[in-house]
Amino acid sequence: MNRIKEILKEKGLTQQELADMLGVTRISIVKTLAGNPSQETLERIATALNVPIWQLFASPEEVRPKSDALTLTCPHCGKDINIKVE
Repeated sequence: MNRIKEILKEKGLTQQELADMLGVTRISIVKTLAGNPSQETLERIATALNVPIWQLFASPEEVRPKSDALTLTCPHCGKDINIKVE
């Protein structure tokens, strides 16, 4: 969950401040960021950081709309990933 760490840095927040906003310990945040957080946890983090949930996975610069599809750039291989919701 490196994107959450990036958002914290962009907003000038620490993991402790995020933990305080969520009413949990900093260790809980560390474990969440290192693990596989639930959708509910991701929603709470997005709300606390005042960002849409998709920004926890990709920065606005990585998302390039193409017609009715959403395109992300894979951070590992650099290839485009097209997402279309019907």
